[in-house]
Amino acid sequence: MSELSFKGPGHFLGVCSPPGDKSISHRALLFGALADGESQYENFLEAEDCLHTLGTLRQMGALIEHQKGSGRVRVQGKGLRGFIAPTRELYLGNSGTSMRLLLGILAGQKFESVVSGDPSLSNRPMRRVTDPLKRMGAQIKGREDANFAPLTIRGGRLHGIDFDNK
Repeated sequence: MSELSFKGPGHFLGVCSPPGDKSISHRALLFGALADGESQYENFLEAEDCLHTLGTLRQMGALIEHQKGSGRVRVQGKGLRGFIAPTRELYLGNSGTSMRLLLGILAGQKFESVVSGDPSLSNRPMRRVTDPLKRMGAQIKGREDANFAPLTIRGGRLHGIDFDNK
């Protein structure tokens, strides 16, 4: 590990290359796919969870270039409402982060989709995400009143709500 220190006022200029991070890698893909235009990322964490997010975005029409082992990703954004309806279930493996973040994105789309995962993910509660989204106008169905995957979500025009997570 390298160390850097400096004293006093002045300018600091340099390059920081942090290692890949799962949370950041998920969000980079999602932001890139939602953006208008091209986004390029380095140090993409090529973990299975992140690759599920990548595959799901491709299923919804995002153009993503990724050469395994390179840590580089190029995403051609579709814009906020540019995704297309997936032709099959969006399988997220064991990635709870993918499911929770994608539910929010899918809630604003004009199509119906189904998100699912492996048995472990299918037994993780999602109500803390699905309840506010339903109150905002999304239609979400699933086991135990949309608490467990697989979840069917029909998005559309959402409206703001006051929400207290207590």
